[in-house]
Amino acid sequence: MKLGLDITPDLVAVMAAEIKAGEKAVSAAMREAGTELKSAWRGQITQAGLGRRLANSIRSQTYPKAGESLKAAALVWSKAPEVVGAHDTGPLIRSKDGFWLAIPTAAAGKGLKGGRITPGEWERRRGLRLRFVYRRRGPSLLVADGRLNSRGLGVASRSKTGRGKTTVPIFLLVPQVKLAKRLDLARDAERAKAAVPGLIVANWK
Repeated sequence: MKLGLDITPDLVAVMAAEIKAGEKAVSAAMREAGTELKSAWRGQITQAGLGRRLANSIRSQTYPKAGESLKAAALVWSKAPEVVGAHDTGPLIRSKDGFWLAIPTAAAGKGLKGGRITPGEWERRRGLRLRFVYRRRGPSLLVADGRLNSRGLGVASRSKTGRGKTTVPIFLLVPQVKLAKRLDLARDAERAKAAVPGLIVANWK
């Protein structure tokens, strides 16, 4: 007796099609998860009042960059990791040289690149010397003998007689600063991770 077995459809073709569907599903799921996490992190940063520029530093990339794979992965990162990381952890910041941290007041203005101005840069730009004022209670100060202009910035006095000249606090000096924790990136990362299985199933066709 001779027996024959004919399987329709072709099992090899069926398995190949399922693997291909799986590759598409996993790749699509990781792209979606990465995009959602990027949007969530950007939203957190914006809502924390840290600005669109820092929010846009969050980027995402799916691997492999071309093609599809059952081992597809998504990477979400920041192009300004130190700044974002500091607001995520709320670290204690101390001066590198062990002395003071100079915190600019509103009268100090901004640096040339729009960031925080340093005492050295302020002196070069304003043409004034800063003077140290020690205070037993509260932060010590770096002050300038000048005036406040119409924008509230400390500048040199134009008066030859000294009229209108005043002592303007330019920097507060503190030994350390505890940065407030304003972000919770791990929370959104865990949500994105938990959503991956459902995304794979939804994209498996």
